[in-house]
Amino acid sequence: MSIRAAAARRHPWRSLLARHFSSSSSSAAVDSLLLRSLKEHYLEVSRMTPPPKVNPPSPFTIVKGGLDRDGPVLRGAYKDEEISITVMRLANIVPADADDDENSINQLFLHVDVSKPSRADSLHFLCGLYPDALGIHSVCLRPKAESGAAPESSRVVSKYQGRVFYELDQKLRDAFHIFIESRGVNEKLFPFLQAWLYVKDHRNLMRWFKSVGAFINEQKSA
Repeated sequence: MSIRAAAARRHPWRSLLARHFSSSSSSAAVDSLLLRSLKEHYLEVSRMTPPPKVNPPSPFTIVKGGLDRDGPVLRGAYKDEEISITVMRLANIVPADADDDENSINQLFLHVDVSKPSRADSLHFLCGLYPDALGIHSVCLRPKAESGAAPESSRVVSKYQGRVFYELDQKLRDAFHIFIESRGVNEKLFPFLQAWLYVKDHRNLMRWFKSVGAFINEQKSA
């Protein structure tokens, strides 16, 4: 097989363009094709049935505006502590194989910050959340996040962060699990966070179709 034939097989859309839009004056036709496809996909996504509304379990409440930005989704209180939770899908961090796509949907990553008003730092947990379990990946102390800030924001971590979590003694690991679960961070969060991520992903996708369509349409008009 020639290199050209192999490339055509990998990118069949190029052959389609070559057949239908071979002249330099076909830019408007290409734009129209793209706009039509974007509209079809937008309408298809808009007809998707959202999951049933689920409320977060106690003691958490939904962070206002969380759907429109990265950052905390839930906040709760435990005695004098504030607990904030940020969530993302494992598939958004590590692309899944097609055969493992369903499992990746049911694997969530949580950034959990436990802070005290008298402290300048917070106890930060990185956790894996599943429909029937919660696992801790790491625990560290780090400067408090500003209100609404995403966990990826640039916060300097200068203190010694301790040993790798799975190298800790089993009794200490169990104690950390009891600590975080006593503050309401457990598998009961999964139904709400799964539904919340669906709504967020759906909203972002709808916004993306509209934004790209607006860009192409403006270019076409110009």
